[in-house]
Amino acid sequence: MGNPVVHFEVLGKDAAKLRDYYSRLFGWKIDADNQMDYGIVERETVDDNGEAVGIGGGIAAVPEGYEGMVTFYVGVDDVEQALSQAENLGGSRVMGPEKVMDQLEIGLFADPEGHVIGVVNPGS
Repeated sequence: MGNPVVHFEVLGKDAAKLRDYYSRLFGWKIDADNQMDYGIVERETVDDNGEAVGIGGGIAAVPEGYEGMVTFYVGVDDVEQALSQAENLGGSRVMGPEKVMDQLEIGLFADPEGHVIGVVNPGS
């Protein structure tokens, strides 16, 4: 397998309402008790071996000036290299690389049809 999908994100104008909606719709446990008011969607442990399944995600407010969006993040070793490659293949850089809470580096690009996808290096 190539690089895995490691995170999803739902961003909108009313983060609290979106968190309530998805929590009630899918039974997700969402913790927004952090300095960024970023709602962390926990992975569920459901298999017989106690392994977490699915991917975690986040639900938060979209930065001012942006429209809401739903995207996923792919784990990469080098965010800048991944963004450059996306551009070389006909996509366009939307953001990044950018450090988030000193723990990870992210970037966003739009594919040739305009779909926004994220790349993340959690080890940066």
